[in-house]
Amino acid sequence: MRIPLVCIVSTALLLTSSCSRDKAPTTATPTAAPAAATTAAPPAAAAAKRPKEVLFSPEELQQMVAPIALYPDALLAQVLMAATYPSDVAEAAAWSKAHPEAKGDAAVKQVSDQPWDPSVQSLVAFPQVLYAAGNQAAWVQRLGDAFLAQPDDVMDAVQQLRQKAKANGTLDSNQYQKVTSQPRAAAPVQAAPAPSEPAVGGYESAPVAAAPLTETILIESSDPQTVYVPSYDPNTAYGAWSYPAYPPVYYPPPASYYPMGGALATGLMFGVGLAAADALWGDFDWNDNDIDIDVDRYNNINTNRQINRTQNTWNHNAANRDGVPYRDQYDRQNNSQRLAGADRRSEFRGEDAQRAQSREQARASMQQRGVQAPARSNQEARERAQAATSERDRTQARERAQTQARERAQSDRAQAAQADRARADRAQSASRDQARDRAQQQARASRDGAQNRSQAPQRHRQTQSNTQARAAARNQQQARQPSRSNAFEGASRPQQSRAYAERGQASRQSAQRQSPQRSSGQQRSSPQRQSSQRSGGQQRQGAGGRR
Repeated sequence: MRIPLVCIVSTALLLTSSCSRDKAPTTATPTAAPAAATTAAPPAAAAAKRPKEVLFSPEELQQMVAPIALYPDALLAQVLMAATYPSDVAEAAAWSKAHPEAKGDAAVKQVSDQPWDPSVQSLVAFPQVLYAAGNQAAWVQRLGDAFLAQPDDVMDAVQQLRQKAKANGTLDSNQYQKVTSQPRAAAPVQAAPAPSEPAVGGYESAPVAAAPLTETILIESSDPQTVYVPSYDPNTAYGAWSYPAYPPVYYPPPASYYPMGGALATGLMFGVGLAAADALWGDFDWNDNDIDIDVDRYNNINTNRQINRTQNTWNHNAANRDGVPYRDQYDRQNNSQRLAGADRRSEFRGEDAQRAQSREQARASMQQRGVQAPARSNQEARERAQAATSERDRTQARERAQTQARERAQSDRAQAAQADRARADRAQSASRDQARDRAQQQARASRDGAQNRSQAPQRHRQTQSNTQARAAARNQQQARQPSRSNAFEGASRPQQSRAYAERGQASRQSAQRQSPQRSSGQQRSSPQRQSSQRSGGQQRQGAGGRR
């Protein structure tokens, strides 16, 4: 009986061990994917559960994307994807600076062995883009964090700025780019967030104050095989900026990539064309607010990192983040790398319950004394720093506005005072002129009075002299005129007196002779009259001859 029992036990053990070996493959941990496999699509359910997290306000987002919003769609998509790997961007910028002759698809193939994300490798085709990104590490990290946490808001900010540039006359089709537009799809009606899943982050979900988006503006290269990277100053390309507290920043590119005489007339300057057809394997899906992957182009340029056709939507690969902390809570909890021994990190840092209690007591004491306690986490510290920066910017803007108002008021007062002084000067000048005129008149009157007084005796004497002269002249004249009743005039003129007497006698005689003739009706001529007439005529002739 012992032998069969032993056999039975042995058989049972063999069966048990056999079952264990059969089940082992189903419970083993799957092999980790290569670090460079960037576009592995996450489960749809996990992506759908990503909470809404607002890290940046609309003003900050427009300020952030202003330097790149007018890039071609494909290049802009590559920049946004690459920005989620800021450390890789910094290394790629350093490599591009060390290899200035590398550009286009050829440069991407040269860095195929680099441990960078493929989106970052694609950017080495555009050294002018990496030049600006390499010098602005903080801007790159903020841009990538914004695109991870708020992709819809980032893409809306891009469209808002493109509408501004188009309205300003900056954005238009030319030999370098093709600008088109299409009606914007109606945004799906989203249910209000459940109370258990509120929005997190440093800002509330404030509505965008800009004009509503009614169309989607697309920018493509005029030549599919050649890419022209535009350069522009955001301070002028978009016209009047709507957010003075968040002014756009201009990152001028190196002059070596933009020849003199570029197309500055339209507000954009285009550099030399780059043959980078395969490097741009991503493009925007503006309706769904994500980035589509051109699998063929991706596989052509990334020969050692092939993907299948189901991986046609971009997803962030946390394995290529290189330990750079995430700003948003979702990625920080789900994509942060858990290193071995991380559970004992607190012990290594010397953190224990007693020290934690002491810190809480110190925090409470500081709060009682009105001192702000230190931040409990890096996220809280960053949020405080952002709030302080925003408050500082608002304060500076308010101070600038107050300073400008004071300067305007001072200028107005100075102009008013100057005008008052000018009026007072004119009044004083007029008063002085009037006083001078009165003084001149008085002086003239005084001078004339003195002159008149001094000339009065002379004029009196002159008057007397004139009177005397006139009297003398009158006397002389009277003396020269003959007297009308001169009784002795006949004595001085005897001939004339005798003629007068003869004429009187002749007239008397004639009158005496005419009396009988007039009674007979005859008229006779007496010899006496004739003789008297002759004598009278002779006398008159004689008198006339004497005259």
